[in-house]
Amino acid sequence: MGSIMSFLFGNRPNVANLDSDTFEKMFKETPDSVILDVRTKEEFDQARIPDSILIDIYKPDFLSQIEKLDRDKTYFVYCRSGSRSFNAAVQMLKIGFSKVFNLENGIIDWFGPVESN
Repeated sequence: MGSIMSFLFGNRPNVANLDSDTFEKMFKETPDSVILDVRTKEEFDQARIPDSILIDIYKPDFLSQIEKLDRDKTYFVYCRSGSRSFNAAVQMLKIGFSKVFNLENGIIDWFGPVESN
């Protein structure tokens, strides 16, 4: 029973959730920052944070794409509402990334600049 409880509740990566202002301030002040959008291509084309990189969490190769990223950099991850990006951040922490931040309520609560196709 102990190992089941440990599996469910122990050793869970602690994802730092940031509000829009803190997210923007931190990625601007962090020299090695990467902004990672984990939404679909269609969502990315409609509106995105400038200079963000798209790696769709729904794609089967999501983890293999994430594994190619430099683990020494700082990642600021977002999606539409914060749920997919939170899950992506958990996965990143589990495979060895240490500096991962989530945009708490996603791009729908983003107050910074956006661009589109």
